Amino acid sequence: MKTMLDIISGFYGAVRLDLGEPPTGADLAEHRPGLFGLLLAWGERARFREELATKARDTPHLVGDIGLTMDQVRDELAKPLWRR
Repeated sequence: MKTMLDIISGFYGAVRLDLGEPPTGADLAEHRPGLFGLLLAWGERARFREELATKARDTPHLVGDIGLTMDQVRDELAKPLWRR
């Protein structure tokens, strides 16, 4: 069982990764620094996971076509929005 300290530590690590050093080169255009960028990234993850849940529920036979197993889908959906 995870302790509260483990949960907070994981959250802090995820935020640090998202707010870390900006990438260079081609990735720089897609990087959104700061709190606003962090919230946008989390929103994108939440929308992606919502769409994945819908697809897995409505068309489970197509999950393999996107290269995932149902176990991988369940693992992805179980993640909090701040985890990559």
